Amino acid sequence: MLLGGVQATGTSATGRAYNRAFSIPVQMRAPKERIAVAQAPFSLVKWYMDCVTESGTTAILYCAELRWRGIRASYSSVLLADEHTITTRTSMKRHRLSSDGDRISVEFPPLSVMGTWKAVAAPVEHTVFEDARGSVLWNCVQPGSSAHVTVGDRELNGLGYAECLTLTLPPWQLPLRQLRWGRFVSAQDSLAWIDWQGPYSTRIAVHNSRKCEALSISETEVVLDDSRLRIDQPFSLRSGRLGSTILPGAPMLRNLFPRSLFNVDEKKWRSRGTLDIQDHQSRGWVIHEVVNWNG
Repeated sequence: MLLGGVQATGTSATGRAYNRAFSIPVQMRAPKERIAVAQAPFSLVKWYMDCVTESGTTAILYCAELRWRGIRASYSSVLLADEHTITTRTSMKRHRLSSDGDRISVEFPPLSVMGTWKAVAAPVEHTVFEDARGSVLWNCVQPGSSAHVTVGDRELNGLGYAECLTLTLPPWQLPLRQLRWGRFVSAQDSLAWIDWQGPYSTRIAVHNSRKCEALSISETEVVLDDSRLRIDQPFSLRSGRLGSTILPGAPMLRNLFPRSLFNVDEKKWRSRGTLDIQDHQSRGWVIHEVVNWNG
């Protein structure tokens, strides 16, 4: 997930260290103080990880660290959804995340959350946007994973996905009007995509750890040059403006961010997906979203 779901959790490593997770072991601990003085330019490093069981029960974990204007803010969050309920909980207290080789381990003690992701697909990194002011670096750390997540007394085992996003430019300064993001994972295949539209436009997909051109991306399909993902049976995970869906969990950020960020509209779904390739077809779960900047 690229921007919708910017939820911060703290670490002492740099954003570049996070994005080298497969080559450099990284151990991260959030400081006990949620806000600390730190002289640094704008930096937002955000991890996204998910797990979907065979039946569709879904856990989505976020953790990120924001540094800006002498402020350091940390945040963690978990969304748990099944066929009956959707719950979201957040914390600005201590958490742990480690990434070493092909394994990611996460623990959010205040939220009673633990998780491990074991890679089944190689990492891919791509600079989505860059100019003299900063950049957006997208690292598909695990385009496909075998995941195990515990949320309270609930245990989930299934296929998952993990990425790390590093921004050195504030989101409200990005040349962006609409963003489509998503990921599909099956036992045979993985596919992740970004469709960035605005004054600057770009589109990229990662299919089985290979960068490729996406010919078209919508809520119902992703078309590549040699394959097509059909998306159906959408189930809404979250819908609304960030001011009501994400940022209430970090009230201190309201004093830092411009009002326009709170008007950003996000829609996120869990859907069924069927990937048609020349030599085979695979079925799996899709997590995807549309984010609109309303000004």
